Amino acid sequence: MILPGTRLVLAVFGGLTLLAFVALFIGAEQTDRVFAWTIQPPATAAFLGAAYAAGCALEVLALRRGTWAALRLPFLTILVFTTVTLVATLLHLDRFHFGSPFALARFAAWFWLAIYVVVPVAMVVVLVVQERRPSVPTDRVPLPAVLRATMLAQGAVMLVVGAALFVRPGAAAVLWPWNLTPLTARMVAAWLLAFGLAVGLAGLEADLARLDVSAIAYGLLAVLELVVVIRYAETVRWGSPAAWIYVALAVSILLSSAYGLIRLRRGELAGRRRLARQDGLP
Repeated sequence: MILPGTRLVLAVFGGLTLLAFVALFIGAEQTDRVFAWTIQPPATAAFLGAAYAAGCALEVLALRRGTWAALRLPFLTILVFTTVTLVATLLHLDRFHFGSPFALARFAAWFWLAIYVVVPVAMVVVLVVQERRPSVPTDRVPLPAVLRATMLAQGAVMLVVGAALFVRPGAAAVLWPWNLTPLTARMVAAWLLAFGLAVGLAGLEADLARLDVSAIAYGLLAVLELVVVIRYAETVRWGSPAAWIYVALAVSILLSSAYGLIRLRRGELAGRRRLARQDGLP
């Protein structure tokens, strides 16, 4: 059973992630006037916006499933992201638009700070209460070995790069395909750590039945992040290994998400056919 508080927290943050997608992915060149801080180059804003779109899809689709078992992993993903983002915000408060001449930018800065102070605390409280509730067991669908190995590798790459960018933002010169400031390096790291942990845990759990929501969200993430490098191709350092690792990782996430969904749908179809035969239907 999903508690009303759990639904409320995720629904509110889902709406906020949608707004962040619009502001960052669509309005990537206007962050100095409409966002909480100025993001340069615009490719970084678009990258973050794409991640917010995936986070929004993750929350909305998970809420539709209606079980805590299906919601736990998306919930933990967002909790990690919001917590790391809060730390990054507090480390770089001087970069935010609290004194901007643009009213919308000032509002965005204060709104951002309020959200990332309140949401992580609320999510921890909700998580503790939700975990104490009895959960309904669900049928497991074994994760194919190849898909599991791929997911564990993807999670490891994102966790390593995310941790390096957060601890040493200057490492972006080697680890990222375009220039990042210390603040944007840590914001990128927040998403990498969140998604990396989620993918890694999903690989360890090895239950394909719980990954349909995540697969759709991660597939969307891969598509939009590929759009980012096409849209801002002139910003990317194509001569660096980081650029091709970025592309390879995005393509592998897209392919593994599609493969997982195909296997899951085939399994569901086979299950319905078995039930139909047991009921004497053709």
